[in-house]
Amino acid sequence: MKEDFLHFLWKFKKLDFTQLKTTEGCNLYIERFGTYNTLSGPDFSNAIVIIDRQYWAGTVEMHLKSSDWFAHGHEKDPAYNNVILHVVWEHDVEVFNSNNQTLPVLELKHYTSLGILNDYQKLLYHKYHFINCEKQLQHTNDFVRSSWLERLYFERLEEKSKLVKQLLKETDNNWEAVLFQMLMKSFGGNINGASFLSIAQSVNFSHVQKLFQNPVQLESVFMGQAGLLSSEIPSAYEKLLRKEYAYVKHKFGLSNTGVLPPQFFKLRPYNFPTLRLSQLAQLYHQHQQLFSLVMSLDKISDYHKVLEVPTSEFWEDHYTFQKQSKRVKKKLSSNFIQLLIINTLIPLRFSFMKYKGEEDMEKLMNLMMALPAEKNAVVAGFKSYKLNVQNALESQSLVQLYHQYCKAHKCLQCSLGVNILK
Repeated sequence: MKEDFLHFLWKFKKLDFTQLKTTEGCNLYIERFGTYNTLSGPDFSNAIVIIDRQYWAGTVEMHLKSSDWFAHGHEKDPAYNNVILHVVWEHDVEVFNSNNQTLPVLELKHYTSLGILNDYQKLLYHKYHFINCEKQLQHTNDFVRSSWLERLYFERLEEKSKLVKQLLKETDNNWEAVLFQMLMKSFGGNINGASFLSIAQSVNFSHVQKLFQNPVQLESVFMGQAGLLSSEIPSAYEKLLRKEYAYVKHKFGLSNTGVLPPQFFKLRPYNFPTLRLSQLAQLYHQHQQLFSLVMSLDKISDYHKVLEVPTSEFWEDHYTFQKQSKRVKKKLSSNFIQLLIINTLIPLRFSFMKYKGEEDMEKLMNLMMALPAEKNAVVAGFKSYKLNVQNALESQSLVQLYHQYCKAHKCLQCSLGVNILK
């Protein structure tokens, strides 16, 4: 059993409250259950209880065992001096606050039905293939599920905005520089994300901006900082990039010390770092005010028009500097652009809107709902239990649900788990 089960019983009044008594035999009446507290301090605030006709107003603290009060050090913490009732599953020791006052105790196991206890144990302590509620998932209330997924999506955006805040701090609130670093990270993908971010952070963005009109110099800096201009027998194009990189490196005093080398292993050729760095150079060459542009777009088709950039000409018949291949235009694919929108541009726009004090997030929701659902193991798992996943907003919400709630067995902090038990 977990403590959140006690919170559930109290919050949703799933107890027999007709003849409550404290562990000392005093009559107990709950006039106000209080407000659930998700921050530090007692679990419920602004509660009112009547113990043997004496009114008490204050907070309620809950533990599986009374002795957890001492395990958590509450007897030394003045923040718990306002606790008027200690609610536990099992009472094993008397407790007192920092003023040495003994607290009245309600032992919940005597007032909880076997039915709800069995339902709770079935939900959290049974064998499952994917998630705890896999058998009940499709039967949850549609409105509850829709509202919860929407909330989860913004919870996920809040988590992603932590990186934005960190980068803003490091760049003195330069939103253009933050976009550049986040795009670099996203262009690197799962395997080279950290490497590409280290490339972006190894150069001053004001220097990068001065190269926007010269795509060869811009590409040379990306490739040079990545340590990719090191062939023993360089092609003519690599010689050109080396020459340009040497000039820019000296001009701006560049160093790639600390840059993580990008990897080619396990990557499909279209995801090779050489192609991605060239495409990013072309993107900034074509759209030199990229931040203001992507913050103003309202249609997914407009994002595609901006982001559908090719490599430079050399890479049309190369994947690496050393080996020539069949000539083909290597533009950013539709799937890759969708990932950029989902994982970079929308989270950045969310952070920027909050920065400006804009509260209406309907545009972001409309954009996400206009994108198809992502294809990954988590989404496939939910689909296998007949959950219809219609768009990217829902797929992102389900990723958040799975990693932050399902894997951690936080069923009673999840609206779907609560809905099933209720």
